[in-house]
Amino acid sequence: MLTGGPLDVLTGDYLAELTMLILGRDRLKDPGLGYAKTFLRQLEDCLGLAHEKGVRIVTNAGGLHPAALADAVRELAAKAGVPVSVAHVEGDDLMPYEEGALTANAYLGGAGITACLRAGADVVVTGRVTDAALVSGPAAWWFDWAPDAYDRLAGAVVAGHVLECGTQATGGNYSFFTAHDVRRPGFPLAEVAEDGSAVITKHPGTGGAVTTGTVTAQLLYETQGPRYLGPDVTARLDTVRLEPDGPDRVRISGVLGEPPPPTLKVGVTRIGGWRNEVVFVLTGLDIEAKAALVREQLAGPLAGVESADWTLARTDHEDAATEETASALLRLVVRDPSPDRVGRALTSSAVELALGSYPGFHVTAPPGPAQPYGVFTSATIEATRVPHTATLPDGTRVAVDSASPAFEARGSGGGAPDGSGAEPRDGGPGAQPPVTGRGGVGESPAGPTPRARPGGAPTTRAPLGTVAGARSGDKGGDANIGVWVADEAAWQWLRDTLTTDLLRDLLPETAPLPVTRHELPNLRALNFTVPGLLGAGVASGHRFDPQAKALGEWLRARHLDIPTHLLPPPAPEGTRP
Repeated sequence: MLTGGPLDVLTGDYLAELTMLILGRDRLKDPGLGYAKTFLRQLEDCLGLAHEKGVRIVTNAGGLHPAALADAVRELAAKAGVPVSVAHVEGDDLMPYEEGALTANAYLGGAGITACLRAGADVVVTGRVTDAALVSGPAAWWFDWAPDAYDRLAGAVVAGHVLECGTQATGGNYSFFTAHDVRRPGFPLAEVAEDGSAVITKHPGTGGAVTTGTVTAQLLYETQGPRYLGPDVTARLDTVRLEPDGPDRVRISGVLGEPPPPTLKVGVTRIGGWRNEVVFVLTGLDIEAKAALVREQLAGPLAGVESADWTLARTDHEDAATEETASALLRLVVRDPSPDRVGRALTSSAVELALGSYPGFHVTAPPGPAQPYGVFTSATIEATRVPHTATLPDGTRVAVDSASPAFEARGSGGGAPDGSGAEPRDGGPGAQPPVTGRGGVGESPAGPTPRARPGGAPTTRAPLGTVAGARSGDKGGDANIGVWVADEAAWQWLRDTLTTDLLRDLLPETAPLPVTRHELPNLRALNFTVPGLLGAGVASGHRFDPQAKALGEWLRARHLDIPTHLLPPPAPEGTRP
């Protein structure tokens, strides 16, 4: 990013939910730790170059101990002889929070970053700020936006959301990856304008692609309703407009903002207990009977274990040409508050069946000890109770809030323009978009009533993914699936067809759970939220795909009747699909 072209601010997002648990365990071992050490190793290579080019660095790598990381950056800079000023943002750490909590952090906004940059910081490190704040904070500094410039802040938040997962916006993890060379995608950058609009692009000569499709995919990633709640602004995702702006350039405009909610999200991690697993390989004939035998033989050792989950993955093929493709996998995952009940004694008892169980018995790994697993939950706290603080390069500590001089606009960009999000919309701040069966923006637990197709247009049984892209992800124990299409005709069909009932049919794991559907017509997209699908979240390892990263691709692989005229023409023989 520093060598490929011009840049004003370089950001780095280090704090996934699982990362907070890892940093919490680091802090237990050494109270001086709790930040992302990998950031320092990267900074050794590029701090001098960033200083030479006048590029500010803003990162949330401070994790649980931003002050310690700021000191470490100063020490590194002194050794390298690079004269940089360093500031940090803190106040998000709410520990001690409650009994059993390992970490508890409020999600702060970008105002502290803005204050640090206004004070001349070259490097700003933070604790738990929202991912998008790494862009909205610098944008507010650059343009001197006032705290109530909601439309402008919302535009920057949307740009920040597109950038936060790096190459996911330039062809990484993209449904239609075969259309582009994504072997080494370049990182995305945002050219943010004073009115809050932005162009997403990448440095010339880098791999991957920036298209309306790649940007749409990232916009749908790990979001919920049309209102994207944040500490500085509520961004209306239903107002986002995308349009091509040249090769590898996509313009984002039209984003409306509303006041932020009065509360902040709090992410809490704790040690949930102990887990272990055994994967049995079942080969050839009688797969179901072999699986049943193992389960019966382990019923005794599993008695008294709090949780034992069995999953049979039928990866076997009939009359297979290799042993591996003739085999299925039977996975046992156990959890318990006590490491003794799910420790090596239990996994050893599974392996000791080897000479007295199903024919061809073997497992994928030797017996192992129990491992701790984590649980992530979220709560809310009144924003006024969180001491959002910017520690400036000279050591001055400034309390950050909407009334603070550190965040008041000075100069050209203050205030909200006419028609901005400072004015009530759709019933005023905090109101929900209308609940709709079809058509405009909103959420619909039931989905639309299908329209009759004149003349009964012919259909073809095909995977959903032949016409639709998808991107899925996690928020704690909840999953989301964003689905989009490229043109208006496909959108009319998708909107009318993919109801919550059909989603449950296509993805049976979601059937017993509440599913909510959100419509985003400007993006030709639907976004489904599935609370509870991931149990206690990624750190607990509850599910085969614990972060729901491939949930959207599973949905795209499911077959349904699609109007034949929407399907792409067959590829000529001998061409790459």
